[in-house]
Amino acid sequence: MPTYAYACKSCGHAFDAVQSFSDPSLTECPECGGPLRKQYGSIGVTFNGSGFYRTDSRAASGASGSSPASSSSGASAPAPAAS
Repeated sequence: MPTYAYACKSCGHAFDAVQSFSDPSLTECPECGGPLRKQYGSIGVTFNGSGFYRTDSRAASGASGSSPASSSSGASAPAPAAS
């Protein structure tokens, strides 16, 4: 069930409430009885892992046929230029 943040318009009391999607919004402050407003903050979705890349779900295309991850096997760094 989602957690919603509320703040009182009268006294400023802020608290979180765990409610179902079908539950009605709270309207009365538990501290002073004043009107409440629902606070909206950051989204509740977190992406964990190494990341998402534009090549993750695409088929290999092009003439080279090698992916960036496989090209590092056996490749050495270029030698520095002589000055």
